[in-house]
Amino acid sequence: MSLKDPNVVSPGRPKRVAVVVANPAVSTTTGWPVGFWWSELTHPYYELTEKGYEVEIFSPAGGRCEADAMSDPRDPSGYSASDLISLGFLHTPRLAALLDDTRPVSAIALDRFDALVVAGGQAPMFTFESATDLHRIFAAFYEAGKIACALCHGVAVLRYARLSNGELLAKGKTVTGFANVEEDFADEAVWGMGLLPRDRHVMPWRIEDELRRLGANYVQAGRWRGFAVRDGNLVTGQQNFSGGETARLLIQALGE
Repeated sequence: MSLKDPNVVSPGRPKRVAVVVANPAVSTTTGWPVGFWWSELTHPYYELTEKGYEVEIFSPAGGRCEADAMSDPRDPSGYSASDLISLGFLHTPRLAALLDDTRPVSAIALDRFDALVVAGGQAPMFTFESATDLHRIFAAFYEAGKIACALCHGVAVLRYARLSNGELLAKGKTVTGFANVEEDFADEAVWGMGLLPRDRHVMPWRIEDELRRLGANYVQAGRWRGFAVRDGNLVTGQQNFSGGETARLLIQALGE
């Protein structure tokens, strides 16, 4: 590819970021439909586009993507009712339509983008193990010196992403992701509503426990506090309140 190709990253072009959201699935622990989390797409999208960056949305398998119901500010639960950024995104037809037919992760061209962001939601915990193209491209961004980001349960990608030498990317890195105290809160909530028996958990495994097992230095800021951490060109965000923090660290890592 010619260095004059407008698709190639260059100082004269706006920064470009590929955002990956999970494909819809069914939870093997609860039987509920699961997907991505709106704020983990929309808050980074807002921060990055306000900076003049070009943002493109992908998913591991491509196609239409659905969000976790409680992440929608219009959901009757009211859980995300205060998320005005997501509400604005959903009420902008041009933006909402971006989720109707996402391109597959295999279509991400490394030389086109400056950074990669993997959003969370519940689906990554059930679908990312088989998302081998995502494992590969996440590690490729990191090894190319580009910014590789993941937040909340999207950090599940670090359970699988390996460097070209075969080592796990997460080993020895300082990272964050959905915390055990937050998993405890989610479990207690569904138990209290009688939606699950107490011997069953919402998630099949836990981000914090797994990252520690893999040899990462896991850190967190407390329950439901927006928090992100950068280790070189790896950026991770703690949970659904950390989209803005994650994007701002990405922007900082790109020298702006």
